[in-house]
Amino acid sequence: MSKPLRIGVAGLGTVGVGVVKILAERREFLAAASGRAVELAAVSARDAKKDRGIDISKARWESDARALATADDIDVVVELIGGADGVARELVETALSNGKHVVTANKALIARHGLALARVAEQRGVALNYEAAVAGGIPIVKALREGLAANEITSVVGILKGTCNYILTEMETTGRDFGDVLKDAQALGYAEADPSFDVGGIDAAHKLAILASLAFGREVDFENVYVEGIERITSTDIKFAKEFGYKIKLLAIASRGETGIEQRVHPALVPDGSPLAAVSGVFNAVAVRGDRVGLLVLEGRGAGEGPTASAVLSDIVDIARGLVMPPFIVPTSHLKKPEKASFDRHRSAYYLRFSAIDRAGSMADITRALAQASVSIERIVQRSEPKEDASGRKPVVFVTHETEEGSMRSALKHLAEHEEVAGKPLVIRIEDGESR
Repeated sequence: MSKPLRIGVAGLGTVGVGVVKILAERREFLAAASGRAVELAAVSARDAKKDRGIDISKARWESDARALATADDIDVVVELIGGADGVARELVETALSNGKHVVTANKALIARHGLALARVAEQRGVALNYEAAVAGGIPIVKALREGLAANEITSVVGILKGTCNYILTEMETTGRDFGDVLKDAQALGYAEADPSFDVGGIDAAHKLAILASLAFGREVDFENVYVEGIERITSTDIKFAKEFGYKIKLLAIASRGETGIEQRVHPALVPDGSPLAAVSGVFNAVAVRGDRVGLLVLEGRGAGEGPTASAVLSDIVDIARGLVMPPFIVPTSHLKKPEKASFDRHRSAYYLRFSAIDRAGSMADITRALAQASVSIERIVQRSEPKEDASGRKPVVFVTHETEEGSMRSALKHLAEHEEVAGKPLVIRIEDGESR
């Protein structure tokens, strides 16, 4: 058997603790599976005295995580600190430059700096593995990088943020509104004290940018991901969606179109009974459509100690087996430049909710305003509940026929100027196709 693969773990939070546990509990199997022992040589975290419920007495403690990048007794640096910059970025850059393999769960780092880091890894002939950065325990990076290499990918559609999926699921099952359920999610540890990255869609956008690069052979293009969060979704929207035969999910969508690559994260109505509609709670799912396999759907836990640590160990085992691949499937020199699609040309049906004065002729006036923007209406629903607001306006929902995004934006501009309409209309895109 070859000499041991020596691991240095930076960050002993939930995932770091999980990695150390697996290294200890699966020691013999990992050695047999990879052909060499995998040993924990050093660790680093903020508090050396904290009781984490694991035995790290045989590993060297480093107060500064950056020391792992230059240590002679470390072959693989496992970065679990987080954040796109700061210590995490410096640690990874230095480790790669010093010829050390890197395994990371840091989606922000890969989404924002992955291309530059991949170039360093390729120059030094080392691995930069990041399975744990996207969808937790779901092996979607490996699937795209290896299992689906024979396919031309046309779309990747995912539920990539368990926090958002939990909130939307709870809103559906309990009838409570967003704010109340968010507090529960924070109490359970699903959402941060500052949940803006979670519920605002940024976290999912980091993951989508990585998947789009892998799927379409292009440089990571996080800056051109269109992002909306779920903050404006109410229990009223959940009820209307159910009545229409849909569920509301925060979707991350990357697709190849006539004008380029679309990358978008936003709430969407998906048909009840489709694979993604069935994904509930904190679970993630990714639907990939390839020209040879058709539709492939992977579902599993997207976060937490076990699933994410499992993904980290899969990357470590690959390195132990001697498998070193270009981080983005093909060498960085072969990646195509970003090609942003014209979002105004995107076509879908839309769910549109706003408050309007309940008087004879008001709906006809509003419909005419939408028609001026070339938006055709399939259905109009007006309810007496929830009760009208202080201005005497009641909630109205329009479902449109398929139309272009640019036309819908023009329609929203008309509505904003319409005296019958109060407040900012809520628009949710209806996604009927890729999740089937």
